[in-house]
Amino acid sequence: MQQAIAHILPIAIAVALSSVPILATIVILLSPKRTTSAVPFLIGWVLGILLVVVVFTLTAQFLPAARSPRRPDTVIGTLEIIVGGALIALAIFEWIQARRRPSATMPKWLKAADSFGPWAAFGVALLLNVRPKALLLGIAAGLALRGDGLTPAESLIPIAVYTLVGASTVAAPIILTLAQPERMAPRLVSMQDWIARNMKSVTAVILLVIGLAIIWTGIGRL
Repeated sequence: MQQAIAHILPIAIAVALSSVPILATIVILLSPKRTTSAVPFLIGWVLGILLVVVVFTLTAQFLPAARSPRRPDTVIGTLEIIVGGALIALAIFEWIQARRRPSATMPKWLKAADSFGPWAAFGVALLLNVRPKALLLGIAAGLALRGDGLTPAESLIPIAVYTLVGASTVAAPIILTLAQPERMAPRLVSMQDWIARNMKSVTAVILLVIGLAIIWTGIGRL
């Protein structure tokens, strides 16, 4: 189990450092509706992460796995290499976009997050987990758990760790802001400006590193 947690922890960190949900969180927290929308957004984000990783963990159980640690795990290793390659392709796309559009302008839907009610906030947070990046990370986590020989029941603790780590960067600012709104407001503004300027470049670097790590894990299984 420790090995499984070690394998999925970098993937969970990549989920946690996803700039879009963090930016959406900040926009909501700086809005007049933060007291009614922030917690539903957090619930939707946590539930989305959990659903994605559970679905792909269960799906991965249908894949053939090596019966012995000494034998190659060809199917899972190959799929991990493919997923890692897809993440690297996304990283290259994000990097090109960052170079072409070095602007701090946020997408229109993100700007509109300050008007989200509770249900809209919950729904958007849930949907953010079906973006290509989020799905690929969920697939990678499911493959890692299957490759380490864990059953669905044995995967519960690693899945809990994955979900908690992945949701931490949304949960922390929400909890701190609701507890101390005046103290957090200037920090949120600074964070918002920095993320808006650098989110594509940061995303590209994270995807590149995680993609290479997943490929390395996949190669090790062959």
